[in-house]
Amino acid sequence: MGIDSKKYKEIITGLGSSVKLVAVSKTKPVEDIRELYDLGQRDFGENYVQEMTGKQAQLPQDIRWHFIGHLQSNKIKYIAPFVYMIQGVDSYKLLAEIDKQAKKNQRIIQCLLQVHIAAEETKFGFNEDELTDTIHQFKQKNEFENIKLSGLMGMASFTEDQNLVRKEFIYLRSLFDKVSEMLKDDNFSTLSMGMSSDYRIAIEEGSNMVRIGSLIFGERVYNK
Repeated sequence: MGIDSKKYKEIITGLGSSVKLVAVSKTKPVEDIRELYDLGQRDFGENYVQEMTGKQAQLPQDIRWHFIGHLQSNKIKYIAPFVYMIQGVDSYKLLAEIDKQAKKNQRIIQCLLQVHIAAEETKFGFNEDELTDTIHQFKQKNEFENIKLSGLMGMASFTEDQNLVRKEFIYLRSLFDKVSEMLKDDNFSTLSMGMSSDYRIAIEEGSNMVRIGSLIFGERVYNK
């Protein structure tokens, strides 16, 4: 099928320089990623470890790979040699393991803490109290040298109710501001919220990183 290059250029122009696009390439073939790479895209998002490592081996080495799925501790070692950012960190234990594996590879890995803001129970992430506790722990222990705590990520409810989506994004933005105040760290600067269906609302509410897949690559194809 290939990518929709016209739509991609339109999105990039609309985002401007203040919002980073992560092109969600999960389930998409290497050829499509390369086509988008040739148009200048460098940030790509995957949510399966095996798929991501397979693609990384076949594609240019200056791609910034973002892991955007739910990550198990025992899988980190496979992506630690190259992953740029892990967007779905939902426990202190996971942060510790990312730091350990990053150290083994003599790298710094950027991490976003995932916050549960949606109505669906199926989504992962910290609630507000857990997030606050984790930040306190992070500050007090000050034990990680190979990760950067770069910001927060969250996914809004999958719904047609745009008012609900907006409320969830406003809430995440308020948590981002709260944590920024707690950390007082310039590295903590990324608010990743908004996908193909709701990225415009997300940007209006303060997002500076959006994860867009189907608008660029077309609908996902799942192997039977």
